[in-house]
Amino acid sequence: MTDALPREILIHTIAKLLDGVRHVAVGASSPIPAAGAMLLRELKTAKGEPGPRISVLGSVEHNFFTNGSAELFDCAAQGRIDAFFLGGGQIDGLGNVNLVGAGGYPQSNVRWPGSFGSAYLYFVVPRVILFREEHSPRVLVDKVDFVSAPGVSEEGVFRTGGPIALLTGKGLFRFDKSRPRFVLESIHPGYDLNEIKASTGFKFEHDDQPSRTALPDASTLHLLRGKVLEELAETYGEFAAEMRAATP
Repeated sequence: MTDALPREILIHTIAKLLDGVRHVAVGASSPIPAAGAMLLRELKTAKGEPGPRISVLGSVEHNFFTNGSAELFDCAAQGRIDAFFLGGGQIDGLGNVNLVGAGGYPQSNVRWPGSFGSAYLYFVVPRVILFREEHSPRVLVDKVDFVSAPGVSEEGVFRTGGPIALLTGKGLFRFDKSRPRFVLESIHPGYDLNEIKASTGFKFEHDDQPSRTALPDASTLHLLRGKVLEELAETYGEFAAEMRAATP
């Protein structure tokens, strides 16, 4: 048992989800996904293995792109990005994401930043991890009010990308494209199945006794709290400082 913080468990879980990727891109304002990618790279380096290439949009040191999102889209279209992260104001049981607003569009009573390139990347990046720290019925809904990016496509639509998992502050779901639906993979410490059900607006499959989310061991926590936070501070200085201050 470790003294891992809730966000450290999320970062460790992301690192495990990314295992095997060659190139992961992380969008702006995504410190936890960025930290997960960096943790995987450090874990691989410690074993003498090649780690993933990481492109963090908005970073100077950890960004291979020199032409912003246009280069990201070109790289994704060429099949040279293996993993990406998407969030949303709403996510439903089919993996649909809403980044526009809540309520009837265009008279949405709550507005969010917008879809930008989410639909495009959802179609061409093989491993899209849906990530939202908040796990509540207002975020995980039965049906999104507006589809910014569809989780699945009709038969005959060419698509190489799509969701593989949904990670929240309470649990980890994998996405079964053959059904299609989410399956509860594990529950984070401090929560149980009844709470997950009450907090989720869509139906999902689960074992009678779901697994507990794996915790980082002491050596992993040492890397995360040291080298990873040092690298992360270049782009997300405030987040890194908050993590350091919360460390037991």
